[in-house]
Amino acid sequence: MSASPPLPLYQPRRAARSETVRVRTLDYHVRLWGQPSPDRAPLVLLHGWMDVSASWQFVVDAMRESRFIIAPDWRGFGLTPGGGADNYWLPDYLADLDWLLDHYAGERPIDLVGHSMGGNVAMHYGGVRPARIRRLVNLEGFGMPAFRPDEAPKRYARWIDELKRLHRGEMDLSTYAGPEGVARRLMKTNPRLAADKAEWLARQWAQPRPGPDGEPRWEILGEPAHKIVNANLFRVEEMLALYAAITAPVLAVEASDDSLSGWWGSRYGLDEYHERLKSVRDVRVARVEDAGHMLHHDRPAEAAVLIEDFLQRG
Repeated sequence: MSASPPLPLYQPRRAARSETVRVRTLDYHVRLWGQPSPDRAPLVLLHGWMDVSASWQFVVDAMRESRFIIAPDWRGFGLTPGGGADNYWLPDYLADLDWLLDHYAGERPIDLVGHSMGGNVAMHYGGVRPARIRRLVNLEGFGMPAFRPDEAPKRYARWIDELKRLHRGEMDLSTYAGPEGVARRLMKTNPRLAADKAEWLARQWAQPRPGPDGEPRWEILGEPAHKIVNANLFRVEEMLALYAAITAPVLAVEASDDSLSGWWGSRYGLDEYHERLKSVRDVRVARVEDAGHMLHHDRPAEAAVLIEDFLQRG
């Protein structure tokens, strides 16, 4: 039986370059496109949970104009080390972003785009440092459902139990014989992801490392500690205060597939999310059809149009 022919590999239109920037105690990996311009705000792209900065390549390629774009690998993702952490906290991402903007933008306001976890970071940061943001685009960064105070005891216990499981190696990520296996995993998680994009992304999302038998195994570039539940309960009131402090215009983009109902059922849905958005003083909502949570993979051209048109307004 002959071997299956290799899948086609996506060819990026705009080449990225990599830099390493010292951020607090870590050497942060940052992906860059284009060159700084005195006439245009830098564009900063923030990836989501268990993702990497290269995930933005398809949107960057679909943009009509070239501009200076900055996309970091968050701590413990991609090529940025985790520093030995055994769990991760949202405030660290806010501080890391502030350090990165000190380096790349100085006092200049930036345009900020975030997906999923990156969208949540962007929205929180917009309230913490409102003067640093010119315009903000949030792709499927919905926040979390409201939690009751009486859920705290079990939450803390779960956090401790998961830490123990992590240190016993019970939360390690799957490994794969080659990038083709990683690509199949990506397409299984997201059936809309084209094979050529999956094959290309697999080589950014994972790397070969020696396995137990000496044969290389492809490992996902994400620390398993990211799977640890946050010990603290999510506080909606705090999030709404941050939303209210945002001064930049905000575009909240949703996919036609309702991810929230799949994640949380009746506990948290789009109606409640839209109600929360009313705390933002200048916000509009857009929708990408025939797309799931990874809408920047599913419909990069549509996402690019929404982002560029919004950023070019004033």
